[in-house]
Amino acid sequence: MTSIPEKKLSAALTSEVLTQALPNIQEYKDKIIVIKYGGNAMINEDLKDAVMGDIVLLSAIGIKVVLVHGGGPEITDMLRRVGKKSEFVNGLRVTDKETVDIVQMVLAGKVNKSLVSLIGQKGGRAIGLCGIDGGMIKAECANAELGFVGNITEIDTSPILDVLEKGYIPVVSTVGCDNEGNAYNINADTAAARIAGAMDTESLIIMTDTQGVLRDKDDPSTLISKIYVSDTLRLENEGIICGGMIPKVNCCKEAIRRGVKKVFVIDGRVPHSILIEIMTDEGLGTMFVRG
Repeated sequence: MTSIPEKKLSAALTSEVLTQALPNIQEYKDKIIVIKYGGNAMINEDLKDAVMGDIVLLSAIGIKVVLVHGGGPEITDMLRRVGKKSEFVNGLRVTDKETVDIVQMVLAGKVNKSLVSLIGQKGGRAIGLCGIDGGMIKAECANAELGFVGNITEIDTSPILDVLEKGYIPVVSTVGCDNEGNAYNINADTAAARIAGAMDTESLIIMTDTQGVLRDKDDPSTLISKIYVSDTLRLENEGIICGGMIPKVNCCKEAIRRGVKKVFVIDGRVPHSILIEIMTDEGLGTMFVRG
């Protein structure tokens, strides 16, 4: 049985944490943050549960959260079920007509609505949106070799803002379309950056399967907690920003160029990583800022 002193200590620690978080809560109240959700945090059920709980908590304290999600593993699994092999070129999924139909079904249907449902189970209110809804994400063919993989040509955030105004959490799947009605598979990091840049967004949070940017990729203690956009080219030349981190950093730069104040790359494998990043001074990932 827990002793009275232990209970009092636990209550005191909780009070201390909340007191330290107060300035950050005040900073973000009534502001918009965009969270790109993907990676292991989307596959592991315990992590998924924690992420949705964090999002509901942020919404409850007056922060306007927009959740943008991918769903690569789920798409791969569905393709496997129908006997279709997944092919990739430079990390991008080759998407023929049959595949883009499956992408749309999985992202805008199964994944999107399951997240909306889970937010509801946590006491939140969410509405699922697809990039096709209201012409939110207009796209064009990125590369004929890739098929229906799209480059974003235009973002209309009106549907997202309408949902936020009504007090709901928008949950956005990254399928776009062109003026002829063709659907396109859109990279979720890219879509989140463009959506964040098209609104008056305080922060963009990109959840990954890495800690952030490390000076030494094999040494977790070398995490770089803050990077100015003007330093990214030097860090690339030094080989510090490399491999799969390069396109993520490019998305960070694009978001800031379009007006987002801060962009965080955080480790989605850590429970409650979103809260740790924006509600504490220390954070746990890499923050990108203008300068």
